[in-house]
Amino acid sequence: MKNAGKKLKIGILFGGKSTEHEVSIKSATNIMAALDKAKYEIVKIKIEKSGKFNLNLLKKVDVVFPVLHGSFGEDGTMQGFLKILEKPFVGPSVLGSAVGFDKDVTKRLLTEAGIPNTKFLTFRKNEKINFAEVKENLNLPMIVKPANAGSSVGISKVSDQKEFEKAVKFAFKFDNKIIIEKFLADRREIECAVLGNEKPKASVCGEVITNKQHAFYSYEAKYLDEKGAELEILAKISKETQKNIQDLAVRTFKTLECEGLSRVDFFLMPDGEILVNEINTIPGFTNISMYPTLWKNTGISYSKLIDKLINLAIERFKKEQKLQTSIKIKK
Repeated sequence: MKNAGKKLKIGILFGGKSTEHEVSIKSATNIMAALDKAKYEIVKIKIEKSGKFNLNLLKKVDVVFPVLHGSFGEDGTMQGFLKILEKPFVGPSVLGSAVGFDKDVTKRLLTEAGIPNTKFLTFRKNEKINFAEVKENLNLPMIVKPANAGSSVGISKVSDQKEFEKAVKFAFKFDNKIIIEKFLADRREIECAVLGNEKPKASVCGEVITNKQHAFYSYEAKYLDEKGAELEILAKISKETQKNIQDLAVRTFKTLECEGLSRVDFFLMPDGEILVNEINTIPGFTNISMYPTLWKNTGISYSKLIDKLINLAIERFKKEQKLQTSIKIKK
C-alpha cells in the first residue's frame, strides 16, 4: 500500500465479457465521477466484450474496484484472478461471489440455514424436464431463469406448456443450469443493502414497483423502459417488517460468505411472510441505483460509501496478508 499522504491508485475495472457490459459502463462512470480526486488517482481499466484488457494497468494500482456485472466478473472468476495478483479489491471474495451468483447454490445454502426463500426446482442441460411434473410441484404461473445470470437476463414468466418449453430453451442459451420457481403474483419486491466485513450492517429498505405493462421486473423494465419500474425509498412497510428484513439481509450476507457489499432482494407477501429472492454481490452503482440510494437514505453519501468500500477492501487484504502460507519442517 502507498505511504500516508500519497494518493491511492484506484483501478476501476468495468465492461466485461457478459450480457451486462453496458450496465457496467454506466456504474463505472458514476463511481469515477464521485471519487475524491484529492485522495485517489483513478485508473480506468476497461474489459472489452472480447475479454481483452490492459493487464499492466491492473498491476500498477493499489486497490481494484470491480464494477463488473454478470459472468466473468461477478461470479468469482475475476476475484480469483485479483487474489493471485495480490491486489485488494472491493466486494465479496471468490467464494461469496461464486455462491451468490449461482441462484441454485444460493437457495440450497439459504434453505440449509433456515432462511425462507421461494420454492424451486433445478435442471441441467440435456436433462429431461417433464412439464406436467413441474406444474404439479410448483403450479402455474412459473418463472424460468438461468441459474447463473444477472439483471434478469434470460428470465421468462410462463402460463402454459408452450410458453414453458420456449422459456426453458431461452434460459439454456445463457447457462447450462436453470431454476424454475413458482410465480408469486401478489408479492411486493423489497430490497435491502448490506455493507461491511465481519460486522455487516443493513440499510433502510426500498421497494421496486414494476409498471403493470411488465409481467415482472425484467431486463426490459430495468434498462429499456424508462417507466418500466419505480424505486420507492423508503419502502412503505412497518418498522417491525423493516427490522425483520434487515436481520434476514445480514443473515443472508453471512450465510453466503459475502464481504464488502451486497444487495439482498426479498418478496414480501400479503400475510407478512418474507422470502429471500436473491443476492447481488456487485449491485448497480449509478447515482440513482438502489444500493447507493438506500445508503444515502440511511445517512451515508455516495462518495462516503465509496470511501468505506475501498477501506473495507484494504482492511480485508491486510488481514489476509497476515495468514501463514508456508510451514517450516523440522529435520
